Amino acid sequence: MSLFSQHSFANEKALIRVDFNVPLNDKFEITDDTRMRAAIPTIQKILKDGGSVILMSHLGRPKDGPTDKYSLKPLVPHLQELLNNAGTKTTVLFATDCIGEPATSAAAQLKPGQVLLLENLRFYKEEEKGDKSFAEQLAHLGDVYVNDAFGTAHRAHASTAVIAQFFPKEKKMFGLLMESEVASAEKVLHQSQKPFTAIIGGAKVSDKILIIENLLDRATDIIIGGGMAYTFFKATGGKIGNSLCENDRLDTAKALLKKAEEKGVRIHLPADSIIADKFDANANDSTAPSNNIPDGWMGLDIGENAVEQFTNVIHRSKTILWNGPMGVFEMPKFQHGTKAIAKAVVEATANGAFSLVGGGDSVSAVNQFGYADKVSYVSTGGGAMLEYFEGKELPGIAAIKE
Repeated sequence: MSLFSQHSFANEKALIRVDFNVPLNDKFEITDDTRMRAAIPTIQKILKDGGSVILMSHLGRPKDGPTDKYSLKPLVPHLQELLNNAGTKTTVLFATDCIGEPATSAAAQLKPGQVLLLENLRFYKEEEKGDKSFAEQLAHLGDVYVNDAFGTAHRAHASTAVIAQFFPKEKKMFGLLMESEVASAEKVLHQSQKPFTAIIGGAKVSDKILIIENLLDRATDIIIGGGMAYTFFKATGGKIGNSLCENDRLDTAKALLKKAEEKGVRIHLPADSIIADKFDANANDSTAPSNNIPDGWMGLDIGENAVEQFTNVIHRSKTILWNGPMGVFEMPKFQHGTKAIAKAVVEATANGAFSLVGGGDSVSAVNQFGYADKVSYVSTGGGAMLEYFEGKELPGIAAIKE
């Protein structure tokens, strides 16, 4: 059992770092509450034990201190609703600051069974700077520190890493979300059943070099889709028309292919592409072999042959990691490839494979296509998950383990 599950929070104020960095529309309505819903079980356990909860989070990237646009206050009614719907009757209070008198008096008056949400941490530059005295002021608000924000675990910020030093070992721990994120990532990285297929998509090779390199020691198959595939095709002498290409990464792409061959890892590049005459939802489209795209055309999705090729690889896999879409799935005309790959991952999961989907766009895709509950695990951390799979130690995790 984990420290969190064993710990009794009775009469304790638990200071939880959550990741409530959720998208809001211009009416301050939440358009995707995945990250908030993910934190509910941790909050519930503490309240059930007879403790109270103080939540701290950032929202967006405020440049000049407090601004209404980045206030966490609009989240209060929805958080209240989520807890009520989950069967937890509580009151969610709001502090107009995260430190100073508004925060300290609200925390001091907090009763067991209540929840207090602090104002945006990033209204202070000290948060991102990892300022020690700012972290200490936050630490004074609670008796126990719980880090449940996997999405920010790769940042050495005051509330994610620096704060942990102000709590004794038995009073700092991961929440349930953080535990399950780490356990799922560990399962893929260190306990993966073979064949292990990594599906890596997205626009740029440069964003994914480290993850591909680290996976060459673990995966049996690596599927490469999205805009980044065309850099590999150009590196091997293909014609890619106007497709996205990082010309300064051609040697890197070549080196990765060579390294994969040496290690016996099969790299799968899309046989064909759906091509367009411009980057536009209403562009004229056609198909072409991915290594022979006519001038003036660009690849915006994988083609039918590639879908079949990739689906076959996914279907025979026992472990699947998916990070990054196969094309510009935001445009209906170019979403078929990403949707087909999502379907293949779901089918492999139904046949017993362990599938982990992570990275903002892949998560958006499985949510959009209604597949989120049909894969083994959907990670809430984009950058954090990438860095974890690159083999880096994440400050937010290291701070608790110290």
